[in-house]
Amino acid sequence: MTAILAAGDTLEPRTFTITRADLVAYADASGDHNPIHQDEEVALAVGLPGVIAHGMYTLALVGRAVAEWTGGAEVVDLGAKFTSPVVVPADGGAEVVVGGTVKSVADGLVTLALEVTSGGTKVLGMPRAVVRQAGGRA
Repeated sequence: MTAILAAGDTLEPRTFTITRADLVAYADASGDHNPIHQDEEVALAVGLPGVIAHGMYTLALVGRAVAEWTGGAEVVDLGAKFTSPVVVPADGGAEVVVGGTVKSVADGLVTLALEVTSGGTKVLGMPRAVVRQAGGRA
């Protein structure tokens, strides 16, 4: 069932934990085996603060939050700028928090203004999603 959203609605934040095992699985699925996503020494050698999550994996978590909020509505547009890395420690992992509000609803399209953070730092700039809302308020 698709959730009915209205302009101004606040979206309940979703928290996702990324582990090093998730990075290995994502690398296998995507074919992106860049060692900065799995090897601490390589990541540090190129100036990163440690192993970092794949940017597209982080964006995929945004897509998962959007699907949860909208009951699986059709995603028309999803995008962001990658502004800060999500550093994934060997022990435990890193939390990514996705929150937002409904910016507008018009002609059956819902525009979501999002915020994506890890460790209190915004990791995606200008994250946005547009979904097609079936029926309900428009």
